[in-house]
Amino acid sequence: MSPQPQLPPVAPSVTAELVEALSPRLRKRLDAGVAKLLARPAVRAGDTVRIAVDDETDVVLHAPEGAVTGADAIRCGCLLAPDCLHRAAAASAAPVADEAAAPVAEETAAPGETAGAEREPVAAEPAKQPGPQGPSSPVSRTRQPKPADRADGSGASGQTDRPHQPGPPPTAADGHTGHTEDAEDAESVTDAQRTAARAVFDAAAAVLDAGTEGSGAVLQAELLRAAHTARLAGLPRAAAAAVAVVTGVRAARSADPGHRLADLATALSGVLGVAHRLPYAAGPELAALRGTVRRPYRPDGSLRLYGLFSEPVLTATGYAGAVTWTADAGGRLYSVSDVAPGGPSRATGAADRAVRLGDTALTHRELSRAGLAVSGATVSPTGRLGAGAGVRAVRASGVAWDAEPLRRLWAVPAAEQVARALDGGHDLLFLEVTLTGAVREAGCESLLADCGGVPLRLAVAHDDPALPYRDNLRLLAAAQGSRLRIVARLAPGPRPRALLLAVRHPTDPAARVDLGLDRLRHADLPAGAAAAPAVAVPAVDEAPLHLLRRRVHQAVSGGRPVLASARGGAGDGDRLRRNGLATAAALLGELHAAAADRTRDAFGRLLPADPDRFARAWLAAAVYTETVERALCADGWGAPAPQTSAARP
Repeated sequence: MSPQPQLPPVAPSVTAELVEALSPRLRKRLDAGVAKLLARPAVRAGDTVRIAVDDETDVVLHAPEGAVTGADAIRCGCLLAPDCLHRAAAASAAPVADEAAAPVAEETAAPGETAGAEREPVAAEPAKQPGPQGPSSPVSRTRQPKPADRADGSGASGQTDRPHQPGPPPTAADGHTGHTEDAEDAESVTDAQRTAARAVFDAAAAVLDAGTEGSGAVLQAELLRAAHTARLAGLPRAAAAAVAVVTGVRAARSADPGHRLADLATALSGVLGVAHRLPYAAGPELAALRGTVRRPYRPDGSLRLYGLFSEPVLTATGYAGAVTWTADAGGRLYSVSDVAPGGPSRATGAADRAVRLGDTALTHRELSRAGLAVSGATVSPTGRLGAGAGVRAVRASGVAWDAEPLRRLWAVPAAEQVARALDGGHDLLFLEVTLTGAVREAGCESLLADCGGVPLRLAVAHDDPALPYRDNLRLLAAAQGSRLRIVARLAPGPRPRALLLAVRHPTDPAARVDLGLDRLRHADLPAGAAAAPAVAVPAVDEAPLHLLRRRVHQAVSGGRPVLASARGGAGDGDRLRRNGLATAAALLGELHAAAADRTRDAFGRLLPADPDRFARAWLAAAVYTETVERALCADGWGAPAPQTSAARP
């Protein structure tokens, strides 16, 4: 039996338009319609996907450019068409596409480049999230890695996050698709932008109020409409952040194995923070909050690159492929990606596809171990290599990780690498570790390793069973005592933790293993290696910040009603105060108060809750938690405290 074809991505404006056209009666049935449609057989033929609603009715999605960009591209043969439930359900069931001309990467991966095109959409940036205190109150800067930026981070400025998730903050002042504003035009917020930001905040607050369990297709469509309005108003960062939330909500509701509640909380904090801060911003801060639709590729002359490793990309938005990381003689990172609509099979197969750069016939897998000589190179600010017509590339020799110039990447102290990542640099870590065992906590297994005296947990970079990450990690657990050179991605948290991406071969120092693409065998382990069971350990939080974090995450999952009925708020607050976290206790108290705040009218009837107050209380708690966790992360690695910024609302 052939696998169910992936639905093509649908632009946010299309989904919003089709849902808005439904009658109130059909809107109540939309979630059930989405579930029913996903269970029906679908067939792909070229650019068209046909879903059989029943024996006589089909829904057809036409995506000639890889994505559905107009409502007329979704057709249905039922009697109620065009304002039927089937069209809206199909749009709501499909991944969310970017409304810019290029495909969008999620807060886990970057879209592939097309030949001759050098454009790069900005994914949602949860970094630099504002707090809700007011125009003059300082809040420490927070930053989380993003999927799309990982795929194109550079050694100088890239930032990545789990599959996937990489990315640096926006730096351009381009507020409109295809239009770059002059510096004078970017000094203040326009009325249209202020209105659009308010719409994004209100729609995101409604999702938070309902939680993932209550955020059905209608609430998702409202947030997508707000995202479309924000993009038209010249706020691509807010638009991308809103789309990231919808994607996360859908992953949560569909029990996607790649869903992480913490990631969705970060996405919600990002969109609420950007939308809240925009009306108060000006100058460079406003330019960063607006974001940019395109990051220009600039000429970079001739480059001599050395392959480092390749990683698969598999996102919740329906994009898949591979990214290969390289470095030049000075240690700066460059990436080449091949990401397009697809599923797990494309993620695993893209490594054996030719790199789309010049005339080279190297595959991604080969490039990760070889080298590349590039002339006429064009490079994005995050280190992604462009594939323009003037670029020439030929194969060159590669080097082992312990040979120059790559060995210098591992010569940088781990604390310095972590400090760079927490302050906005790329989040790839090049470490020397000694494996010490395995541990099971919070339902997942991790490798335990010693990194220069720092106890480190190494986790899988992606949970999809089609990727060999988890099998490889379990096999490596049998190689206790082995000293390995690894590449990992920082996972900020109170304890030193990283996502394992690639390792030097356990028995062949000249070879390396890309853990998301290659499969280790028992024969690859040192002689006498035997699998040891993972040791289950209780979760321990030295500073009881988890008491606040737990409520922040509960709100994302269950919405305001869960916190309104939750007990133990006072006890948790007392414990936080006893441990010196008075601010956390105050934020927790306000969060519970905002959740339970329900006034009555003159007849004693309960009035609707105030989602605005609850959203602001939740945002303050989320920003505080992320800021403290970054500080604890730096402390755990022995790194300097992350930089802070007073430019917060």
